[in-house]
Parts: sequence; structure tokens; C-alpha cells
Amino acid sequence: MESPQPSGKKTVLLVTTLPSFLIPFMGSSVNIALPSIGKEFAMNAVLLGWVVTAYLLSMAMFLVPFGRIADILGRKKVFLWGISLYTFACLLTILSNSAILLIVFRSFQGIGASMVFGTAVAILTSVFPAHERGKALGINVAATYSGLSLGPFLGGLLTQYLGWRSIFWINIPLGLMVIGFAFWKLKGEWAEAQGERFDVEGSILYGLSLAAMIYGISLLPAKSGILLGGTGLLGILGFIRYEMKTESPIFEMNLFRQNRVFAFSNLAALINYSATFAVSFLLSLYLQYTKGFSPPTAGTILISQPIIQAIFSPFAGRLSDKIEPRIVASMGMALTATGLFSLTFLTKDTTVAFIIASLILLGFGFALFSSPNINAVMSSIDKRFYGVASGTLGTMRVIGMMLSMAMVMILFSIYLGRTQITPDHYPLLLKSIKGAFVIFAFLCIGGLFASVVRGKVR
Repeated sequence: MESPQPSGKKTVLLVTTLPSFLIPFMGSSVNIALPSIGKEFAMNAVLLGWVVTAYLLSMAMFLVPFGRIADILGRKKVFLWGISLYTFACLLTILSNSAILLIVFRSFQGIGASMVFGTAVAILTSVFPAHERGKALGINVAATYSGLSLGPFLGGLLTQYLGWRSIFWINIPLGLMVIGFAFWKLKGEWAEAQGERFDVEGSILYGLSLAAMIYGISLLPAKSGILLGGTGLLGILGFIRYEMKTESPIFEMNLFRQNRVFAFSNLAALINYSATFAVSFLLSLYLQYTKGFSPPTAGTILISQPIIQAIFSPFAGRLSDKIEPRIVASMGMALTATGLFSLTFLTKDTTVAFIIASLILLGFGFALFSSPNINAVMSSIDKRFYGVASGTLGTMRVIGMMLSMAMVMILFSIYLGRTQITPDHYPLLLKSIKGAFVIFAFLCIGGLFASVVRGKVR
């Protein structure tokens, strides 16, 4: 089916960018609200981590399948259903009266978010020509970081004065606004793989294997965690073999086997998110527990990283239209590693100025990495794979986020056990936080090599 004429490019950019702001806004707001949520439901540190991980796991399980469904049935359809489900799940989350229900409804939000993120970048890439793509993607990424920027500050205020449920309340009218605007303004449809078969069997195997692997990681170092995680990993290997043989795979393995830029750009994204996602989660706990700051104060400090990302992402996107994306993204990865290394020196007496300086360095590094890396991925493949590529890149991002949280939960299990975080545990909390930043810094150094060797797009 044909996409809108060039005159519709600004409309498409606006409609796909609004949820790119909304969903990260909620995610970063929830990070600030975690201590309040944990207090209401008497949740231990590991269970508290699942408020974030359940959302990410469901998103990862469905990103690639919905990316493929969008290529076949139409990206606009899947996009609209996704933002609708996400908005409804916000209402369900408000009604949660137990930790388990909260985690279940957060997983519903993840499914809705997967439908949005599996299509938004693909729609943008379908509409914008190669010489304008980096700029458009940079604006979209900037919206993501603007949401991340406002989330800690507004989330802190909302949590402090109206309770943590107000974070989800505010998402409902915003979500309805996006739905209404999309129905009104988003014309045309994008379905370059229309009529092709959807791989149901592969989707089920992929989802169950990924869930087993991530849940197993969360149970480490227990034997059940090793068994379940190992089973999930074997399932993923079986899925890869199956996808290489099936006629209509949901995961096009040839994109990895025959496309060096695609493969290494996705690997770089996986490593980068593994090393950076849990930073705001860890610093939220550090600032509120170890330093004793209120949620609004902690949010104000944490805003420094994403606001830098929002400012510089459009610049980095435009830069990657003019020079090789590999160069810009690799510079960003190196700066990110430096910022993470600086956070390994945290103590209970660390100054706020030092924390903000480290976050600014991280923000600048991540801005230089993200939109050029997306540009490299989407510019390296044929348009009939845009949905799959968008879903794949999103999956690398979300699996990276989950691995980031999984590493934190393992450290919490080792240092803190499954107990609530009380003042007696603050020194052990700080030790686990510093240990996480050491691991993250070394991960980013590995990611730098993946970024450098990816090859050229043009």
C-alpha cells in the first residue's frame, strides 16, 4: 500500500513522536515512585525490580512478532491498537490493590508499548527519504528523552503530593489525545509484506524462551534460576535454528548473517542499553535512601541526563546524515563508558555536583550514540523489512534494559537478599550500586568495539 505524499511527513512525525514522549515519560516517572510503591505493598528489593522488569519482559516478548504483523497487516493498525491497549492498561494499574496485580497490569502496558515501538520507527522510515531520515529519527529520539527528562521531576512531584497512582492517571488523557489525533490525522497505510504468512509457531517459541531466560536470570544465584535460564537460552538457540529453515520467519536471520552493519549495530544497541538502563533506577534508590532526598529533589537531579539527551539527539541525527553513523555512535559509546566509570566512585558523601556532572556526560554520550545507531540500522535494509528491523532494534533495546535490571537484581540478591530496604541495609545497597556501575562501565567498553567494527552505511 502507498504511504502519504511528502506533504504528510510532518503529520507522521508528530503522530509517531507523541507516544515516543508519553511512554518513556511514564517509565521514568515510575522509577522515582518505586520507593513509595514498595512501601505501600511491602515489597522487597527484588520484587520491586519486577515492577520495571515485567513491563520490559512483555515488551521484549511481543516487539518482533508485532513488528512482523505490522509489515503484513499494516503498521498504522498495529500502532493504533498499541496506544489504545497501553492507555487502558494505565487505568487497570491505577486499580491495583496488590503487588501481583500491579506487576500483571504493568505487563499489559508492555504489550501495548511493544505495538507502538514496533511500528513508530518503521512508519517514520517508510515516509522519510534517506537524506532526511537521520533528522527525523533524531527528533523522535529527542521526544523520547524529553519524556525521560520530565518524568523524574513531574513524577517526583506527583508521587510526593498526589501519590504514585497519579503518574498513571496523567497518562490516560494524554493517551486518549494521541489516539484521537492519530485517527484524525494519520492517513494511508504501510504494509509492504501484505499477504505473507505470519509465523505463529516461531512467535510462541520465541516468547516462552525469552520469558524463561529472563525469569531464570532474576532467580540467580539459586539453582532454579540456572535451570530455568539455561532452558530459556536453549529455547532461543532452537528458535534461531527454526527461523533459519522456515519460509516466513518473524525474525529474518539473513539480516544478521549477511548484513554486517545491521548485525553489529543491533549488538551495539543491546550492549549500550544493558549498560545504561538501570542507571536511573539505581540513582533513584541511592538519592532517596542513601542521601535522604525527597522524590521531587531526586527527580530534579536525575533530569540532567535525559535533558542533555533531548537537546543533542536531533544534532546527532543530522550529523549522521552527513558523516558515517558509525563514527558518531562510537564517540557516543566512549563517552557513555566514561560517565559510567565516574559513578563507580559514589559514596554516601558524594556531592550533588559530581552526580550531575556524571549524568551530563552520560546524557551527551547516549545522545551521540542513539539516533545515529538507529539511522545505521534502518538505512542498511530493504523497506519490506522496516517493521521487522524496527521490532528487532526495539527488542535489542528492551532485552538490554532487562539484562540491565537482571544484573541489578542479582547484585541485590547477593548483597541484600529478599528483604525490604531499611537504614541498616543502606551500606550494602551502596555496595551493590557501585558494583553495578563497575560492570556497566566494562560492558560499554565492549560495546565500543562492536560499534567501531560494524562497517559503513554509505
